[in-house]
Amino acid sequence: MTHPRTLSVDYDRIAKVVCVVDSELNVNLSRSAPPRSKFFSVKCTPNVRYSISPQPRETSHFSPIPLSGSPVLLISMSQASQTENDNKLSVRYYDENKTSLGTAILHLTAVEISLDVDADRDGVVEKNNPNKGSWKWGSDGHGAVLLVNCDSEQTYGKKLDHDQRFVARVSDLKDMSVMVLRTKGPAKLPEGYKLTMHISQSDAESVRVFRSRETENTSLAGRLLSVFVKDYPMVLSAEVLSSEVPYLGGDAEMKFYVEGLRFPDRDFNGLVSINLSLLEPINAALPETPIFTDKVVFRVAPWIMTPNTLKPIEVFVCSTKDNYQFLKGMRNLVTKSGYKLKICHEYMNRGDRWMQDELEFGYIDSPHQRFPVVLDSPRDGKLLDFPYEELLGPDFGYVTRVAERKDVSSLDSFGNLEVSPPVTVNGKNYPLGRILIGVAFPTATKGRNMTKVVQDFLWAQKVQEPVALFSDWLFVGHIDEFMTFVPAPDRKGFRLLLASPDAGYKLFRGLQRDGHGQAKLFEGVKDEEPITVDEIVDNENLRAHNSYVQHCVDWNRDVLKRELALDDEDIIDLPILFKLITGEDEEEYRAVAYYPDMVNMIVLGKNLGIPKPYGPKVNGRCALETEMRSLLEGLGLSCTFIDDFASYHKLLGEVHCGSNVRREPFDYKWWNLEM
Repeated sequence: MTHPRTLSVDYDRIAKVVCVVDSELNVNLSRSAPPRSKFFSVKCTPNVRYSISPQPRETSHFSPIPLSGSPVLLISMSQASQTENDNKLSVRYYDENKTSLGTAILHLTAVEISLDVDADRDGVVEKNNPNKGSWKWGSDGHGAVLLVNCDSEQTYGKKLDHDQRFVARVSDLKDMSVMVLRTKGPAKLPEGYKLTMHISQSDAESVRVFRSRETENTSLAGRLLSVFVKDYPMVLSAEVLSSEVPYLGGDAEMKFYVEGLRFPDRDFNGLVSINLSLLEPINAALPETPIFTDKVVFRVAPWIMTPNTLKPIEVFVCSTKDNYQFLKGMRNLVTKSGYKLKICHEYMNRGDRWMQDELEFGYIDSPHQRFPVVLDSPRDGKLLDFPYEELLGPDFGYVTRVAERKDVSSLDSFGNLEVSPPVTVNGKNYPLGRILIGVAFPTATKGRNMTKVVQDFLWAQKVQEPVALFSDWLFVGHIDEFMTFVPAPDRKGFRLLLASPDAGYKLFRGLQRDGHGQAKLFEGVKDEEPITVDEIVDNENLRAHNSYVQHCVDWNRDVLKRELALDDEDIIDLPILFKLITGEDEEEYRAVAYYPDMVNMIVLGKNLGIPKPYGPKVNGRCALETEMRSLLEGLGLSCTFIDDFASYHKLLGEVHCGSNVRREPFDYKWWNLEM
């Protein structure tokens, strides 16, 4: 790229000038000419290139050129100097008789300077990419990627790496983006010239820069005492916006490590610029002035969620004094599926079993590094220490958003945060899916909503554009109470499963018609009164409750069809009934599942862990389980029913609420999105 610079020169004086290779010096010849000048001529050494604008009429090679108008001499250097002032250029001025009036002489020192990043996003820092100073989305895009350094290289006395103002361990460098200063020129710059790296105040809140250098203390004791701080001194930070960096001389490279400090958010679009300037001295009493500036741009990698269709890695559940049956079922399912089961014991969970509600697994990705990052919810139940104390570690990041306590509701639990599989909507591709959140109905005046700081964070990530669903009609208020996604071998590669009271009544009326009206739900369930199919079907009050619920689900169905471009053939209705209840000091009725909510399942590849519904038995088999198998096993899915009745359902949650799954990241690279 060309960096033009205006240069003033005086006749009959020698000006010593530093010129950066591939930059351009512009000399206004009329402004620099002595009085009565009518002609000029230019001479230079071989490595100096020049041209005149506007181009003069052809004259003899040895004849002076008329000085008419405001001609500008454009000077550039073809290669770096080996010594100071080893290139020369002179401009001689003449009067109308072509008598010499004076000569302006330039002694030029040429240097190559390039601040480089991985602008083509292939994992290698290339030299002087012409697009390094801007950022463009897409497979043909450009611009470097920066990770938030949100893991912890320490396993004891943990701190987020970006909360420390030094490089704690060499392993931390792989979480940073490499930036290389490449220079070529004489052994040293002319006296007074220096290189300075600088950043704006706003960008400095989002990034730090460290420099690599050989350790100054080679003794064993020295290496053991904070040696890495000496090896990687901090160059730029919120407190240091500008810093001189060494010029090494000859053909040299100096590595810098750029550390991301925060994710994109409402007040930060994710873009950061870092500048390198060559400063020229004026005199000892005046500040230096920049004569050349190079710029690079990074985009901070977004936090990305993983849908049910991605391959699981490990499953997390809590152990409590009363959930033995649940744990037994989960252990069998996870073992059969071939994944890891991690159990959070009571000393850590303190009786809080809602693993899904406390956290959401995601990841961050760049061409040089990728690692999982857990998003900690603002709910802060008794599981609040688990994400930080148990998950945060080397190459496992942590992020949270803190809300005012008064703003936090049940809708801030992450059973109310899901993500769809990849979709294409009206020609727009969402290869990483779309985030789904539950909020109050748009016209509600007293409804509960997911807190603003979390919503702002999710929207700011850009790559999984959120969709708002209506979930405040539920007593707990989570979207995982009425929907989930499962993989499928055809169509879009998945099915949306929706809770459907209509499907439930259709099933029960069919049982009644076939003579099974006296078959009982909840048979054999401790402390639960069995109820017959006839009693359910004939209960007009319950029917009214479920008519309302079906309207709420259908409203969401329409939103999901529109925002995910789904057809009815992409949706499976599950037979689930609800009932309306009120909480303490509440007048408004909200819905809870009448029997275990089968849509609130865990998806482990083709194996589904579904809440055991304890439905009416026909020929010795649960009719609800039979219907679920009929709906799902044709997709190649295997249904395992897990007993969560006493330990989860009675507490208004189910299998999905009590578990969490960390999954493989997408193969698709987020920076290839067309935005």
